[in-house]
Amino acid sequence: MKNNIVQLEKFQKKTPYDSLKEIFNNDLDKVEDFTKLKLSSAVNLIDQMASYQLNSGGKRLRSILTLASSKITEYRGEHNIHLAACVELIHSATLLHDDVIDNSTVRRGKKTSNVIWGNQPSILVGDYFLSRCFEIMVDVGSLEILKLLSNVSAEIAQGEVLQLQHKNEVDMTEQVYLNIVTQKTASLFGAAMKVGGCLANKSENEKKALQSYGVNLGIVFQISDDILDYNSTKAFGKNIGNDFYEGKITLPIIILFQKSNEIEREQIKKYFAQKIRIEKELNQILLLIKKYDVITICKKRAEYFSNVSSDSLNIFKDSDIRKNLQELSFYLINRTN
Repeated sequence: MKNNIVQLEKFQKKTPYDSLKEIFNNDLDKVEDFTKLKLSSAVNLIDQMASYQLNSGGKRLRSILTLASSKITEYRGEHNIHLAACVELIHSATLLHDDVIDNSTVRRGKKTSNVIWGNQPSILVGDYFLSRCFEIMVDVGSLEILKLLSNVSAEIAQGEVLQLQHKNEVDMTEQVYLNIVTQKTASLFGAAMKVGGCLANKSENEKKALQSYGVNLGIVFQISDDILDYNSTKAFGKNIGNDFYEGKITLPIIILFQKSNEIEREQIKKYFAQKIRIEKELNQILLLIKKYDVITICKKRAEYFSNVSSDSLNIFKDSDIRKNLQELSFYLINRTN
């Protein structure tokens, strides 16, 4: 009975993400209201698709990072709300575009917009989101932030192209993988954190520290996302094996290929060269991943970036926000959704 109580308490323990979300709950409501206002359109289809995307159940992690960085730098004002919305809109736009590129049918447990409305509206509404982002940035009036978020939009696009360039390459190096992840995912995490430093007119070292935290956190987030696809019986919003079925080369596959023998490598190459992969083949990959303890190796890789991420914030004074952000970088390694 005692063990059951301990397990229950462990299960109910608040995560660093939960704590941050609770701290910024009121501000997140303001971000959502502002986002809805900026996306309002006389074109009915845009309103429908924007509403569907905003109600898709995302974590709003990038918004939280923008708000947290503003708090840790002691920014006073409302532009953090506006830029939190901006960062989240950039993310939403990339998701709309990603789903078209990847021919995805489900995201976060719901049908993707391209399945419901088609590829062309999804691309155009994604572009509409980005246009609204630039409008918000201009209204904020900071050339530094305009340059930062413009550059990150370009980086994300470059990451997408780089990923396409190396599609189906099971012998991809970890460095190429990290380049893709840094541009496609981590760059926006870094920008979300740096925004607070820019708003508060902090020193270059402080702004670089915030960006370093975000970039390394983003790498941890992506590695943990890759792990989930091969190491969970159930993950909310993500079908298990989805990356495998879509033919995505992620860190578990890269490491598995490195560890496998010649016969196994040929088998892995064959699977990812096919247009369609089936459950039987996924199960074979899962057996090989278990055989070579690939998940443990992936987590070890993530731990390095977690340490760099956490240490980046040590130049800021101790606070609950700093503590939660630092704990978040380690929590993400073993997240379950």
